[in-house]
Order: sequence, then C-alpha cells, then structure tokens
Amino acid sequence: MTVVEPATKPVDKSQIRNAATVIALRDRASNPKVLMGQRGSKAVFMPNKVVFPGGAVDAGDADIPLAAPIPDPCATRLRESAEGDLVTALGAAAIRELWEETGLVLGQKGSWTDAPADWETFAATGHVPDASALQFVFRAITPPGRPRRFDARFFLVDADVHVATDLDDFSAACDELSALQWIPLEEARSFDLPFITEVVLAEVQQRAQDPEPPASVPFFANTGSNSAFHRLRGLVDMDGRLD
Repeated sequence: MTVVEPATKPVDKSQIRNAATVIALRDRASNPKVLMGQRGSKAVFMPNKVVFPGGAVDAGDADIPLAAPIPDPCATRLRESAEGDLVTALGAAAIRELWEETGLVLGQKGSWTDAPADWETFAATGHVPDASALQFVFRAITPPGRPRRFDARFFLVDADVHVATDLDDFSAACDELSALQWIPLEEARSFDLPFITEVVLAEVQQRAQDPEPPASVPFFANTGSNSAFHRLRGLVDMDGRLD
C-alpha cells in the first residue's frame, strides 16, 4: 500500500507574520551610517523601495541555539503585547536575515556541526549566532490592505563592534536586496523609502550616539481600521506580569 504523506500547510500570506529587521549602524561616534539595499521591481512587498535587511520569522527560528540571547531590558519589552515568548525566534530571525541578505555575520567564533539547512552557510563561516548585541528600538504592524502584513520588530546593532566579518564584503549575500550600501544617516531619507522606514530612521538618528537601549520602544499598531501609537516599557507588576 502506498502511503501518501500529508502536504505541508502553505503559509497564509494574508495573516500578520512576526518579522525582524536589522538596523546595522557604523561610525556612530563620527559620521553614522546605516546599511540599506533596494528591493526588486517584481517584489510583492514594497517593490523598488530602499530598506533595511529583514524578513519574517521562520518556524524553526525558535529552536536555534544562540550563543547568547537578547538581554534585558530588550527581552522584556519584546514580550510586552505579544502572543507567547518570541525573544529567541526574533533574535534568530534577525541574525539569519542579516546573513542571507547582506552576508554579514552576527555571531561568535565556534563550531556548529548540526546546523539546519537554512543555517548551513552561516555555520560554514565558523560562527554560531549571537543575539546579545541586538537592541530592540521600534515595532510596527503593516496597515491593513497590503499584500503582505508583518508585525516587525526593529533591532539596532553597532556593526563596528559586533559584526564578526568585513563590513564592506557583501559577496555572500543573496539577491533579494541590490545596491547594498552604507548610507550616511543624514542622507538616508533622500532615498525612496517606505513611510515606516522614514519614521524609524528619525528615531535612530536621535539615538545614534547613545549605546544604551531606549527607555521605551515606539509601537505603531495597525490592527484595525485605525492605527494606534504605544510605548513599550516592559513594566512588570507585583505579580510578575507585564503591565
């Protein structure tokens, strides 16, 4: 008798998916620059726009063994107004997307012999993923009516300090983003950007020379007909629950 394996359930693109975006910052003490690239003209989501590297959380990201996790206070703020504990998954997704789209490694030297298929090229560099440098600085949900919707968490990372590879070597990047370049912060908003990227850039510009995580994280929640603005503070009440 022939056994038919059940088909893998397709991803519902109309549903809001968790996502991680990386704002890689260099020369922050002198002439701060951010790493951005251009999406293809045939991309369903934000075609031709200049964006930060990033993408949706994959099902296996929660199981990736990180050399170090995202620390508090960022971890606590990531859990606020969220369904379940996504801290590990978001950290892994941020590192994976940075690697896939730019070829830059956020990790520690180490051997990873049983890496999943979509992490094999990362492991081949001789590193294991390290999320400890990711600072949670912004969150936004894509408005209704778009072909793809994401609940995106934006992470700032000091590339000069924490990226383990040559900051100008994009040779290992996939072709999802073209024209990868380090753009001076003061010039970035002259490019063709999504609206939310402009908003995030303004936030980053204000704190470019501040190495500490923000006191609170802006959150644009487009969950219904109206958008709402919140601040995620990761406050905990006396019972240990998020406030």
